Amino acid sequence: MSYIRRSTAVAAALGTCALGLTAAAPAGASEQDKAMVSVFHGVPGMTVDVYAGDKELIPDFKPGTLTEPMPLAAGSYDLKVFPDSADPKSDDPAIEKTVEVPAGANATVAAHLSADGEPQLTAFVNDTAKVDAGKSRLTVRHVAAAPAVDVRANDKAVFKDLTNPNEKSGVVDAGTVSADVTLAGTDDVAIGPADLPLKEGTSNIVYAWGSAEEDNLALKVQTLSGMHSEPGGVEAGAGDTQAGSNSAALWLAGSAGAAALAAGALALRQRRQTAAASRR
Repeated sequence: MSYIRRSTAVAAALGTCALGLTAAAPAGASEQDKAMVSVFHGVPGMTVDVYAGDKELIPDFKPGTLTEPMPLAAGSYDLKVFPDSADPKSDDPAIEKTVEVPAGANATVAAHLSADGEPQLTAFVNDTAKVDAGKSRLTVRHVAAAPAVDVRANDKAVFKDLTNPNEKSGVVDAGTVSADVTLAGTDDVAIGPADLPLKEGTSNIVYAWGSAEEDNLALKVQTLSGMHSEPGGVEAGAGDTQAGSNSAALWLAGSAGAAALAAGALALRQRRQTAAASRR
């Protein structure tokens, strides 16, 4: 893939997902009007600058960077993305989009490579449902240019045949586990091993990103706190990647990520309705 082609594609993806860092929120918005959005830059070899209007939001946004979730007021945002070699005062942006953000959303938007190495955008709903005492939630998202993989914890496969750009999740015992990623159905380790501290009452999201062909596969971990089942549990506790209220639908105007996120939100709502019906 040429530098120009990848530059344009990555900028297009980040032009949508950069909404998570917008500081120029509409005035007078209440806390209930805000969303919590994180951005993960998972495309190797490309650094970009992100602007809202004429204001620089994320200078030198490097691959492997996961922003902290930020409260984002509902509203419209004019986003511009430039390759870091560009001059925003004289060069046209590689991409410019108006993004509509609704209230109450909780999501992470990832710019990453598809299984065959093409930059793309995927929006994921972050599950902030409570977990039982002594438990932790583990989610793995395959956002790497790589074939299907198995994810192991302490040498035992916990998620099998995970493909890009999908995720698998489960509730596990809290504690530190040694995790690695293997090619599906084999013991050939592609990433890791790495120690993952899964604290009680947290949701731990592991991104497998990079490119197998370019030999730069890696893991990135996002930890959401505040999922304790006790009444005293605190929502969205402190941490590098804290999160807020439960996920809702996130509409990204003109974005391919909109359908992915809406589908995720619908599936989550349907699972909760089915579970509620079975308890009656």
